[in-house]
Amino acid sequence: MKARIYLDWNATAPMAVPAVEAMAEAARAWANPSSVHAEGRRAKALLEDCRERIAAALGAFPQQIVFTSGGTEALALALNGAKANRRLVLATEHTAVLAAAPDAVIVPVDANGLAQLPTLQAGDLLAVSHANNETGVIQPLAQIVETAHAAGARVVCDAVQTAGKLPLPPADFVALSAHKLGGPPGVGALIVRCADDFAAIQKGGGQERGLRGGTENLVGIAGFAAALEARRADTDWPARVGALRDRMETRLSALGAEVVAASAPRLPTTSMVRMAGVPAATQLIRFDMAGIAVSSGSACSSGKVGASHVLAAMGIGSADVIRVSLGWTTTEAEIDAFCAAWETLAAARQAA
Repeated sequence: MKARIYLDWNATAPMAVPAVEAMAEAARAWANPSSVHAEGRRAKALLEDCRERIAAALGAFPQQIVFTSGGTEALALALNGAKANRRLVLATEHTAVLAAAPDAVIVPVDANGLAQLPTLQAGDLLAVSHANNETGVIQPLAQIVETAHAAGARVVCDAVQTAGKLPLPPADFVALSAHKLGGPPGVGALIVRCADDFAAIQKGGGQERGLRGGTENLVGIAGFAAALEARRADTDWPARVGALRDRMETRLSALGAEVVAASAPRLPTTSMVRMAGVPAATQLIRFDMAGIAVSSGSACSSGKVGASHVLAAMGIGSADVIRVSLGWTTTEAEIDAFCAAWETLAAARQAA
């Protein structure tokens, strides 16, 4: 059977071998980390070791890390646990952000998806993703955070797509998810750099310094730490994958494709491309039949292929746009095969 080609890394990354091995080992430390007996102390020691390793890999402090069930919970904790006079959310934010702050002021973006910030006020809480999960557009977080802090506002950053790819952004709250970087699903973290006027929204037995109740997912956290370390060790992969992405976009553009936000700073892993006149649903089915996995946007809207609120906010139609996302094992041969399949489908459309 012909090997399939996976180009949907922004939805989830394949589990890294070190993560699988670390999880198997951690399963032997099965006790509750909050227990005071020897078995519990062993589990607690592993938990804190993982916290320290994750902090070291990210350039954070261990005491800033609050483990969660994933990026969605981390974002909800930041947006609802932090006291704020106003909540402001970028129009292109992930649906997890929009759902966590339904009454937020919506901040517009330009045609490239870059934030058009209003005048911020003291006590504001601003949510801005480090890089958009659909387009890959990178926001100027250092500048945004500086502007926000000068006004007395705080910033929540969704770094789910950038952890392990870019340096950690300087936001007050940073959300992470393990399964985007080769770890398991069901575990993530919120980095809390500003704990003033901040409280748990999920209360329980006082775990995570009282900021997130519930017994920690020790096995998942061990996989999270190992995956993040593997990405940190492979320092060349973003540039390597970026060269493949550029090769793909050059070839597709020559075939008549339009690359969304091509002139904006973007993740080296991500492309949103239009095949004019061919519905996104048709493209997904045809590529899947050809053994290639791509998507039309966020996997959190799975089960349907609908209009993208991200592209709508940028003033771009999404009916014939798909997302192609690469990862550290993507090869030149896979990119060439995808481009060949694209050319075949585009030619069929022109001949129809």
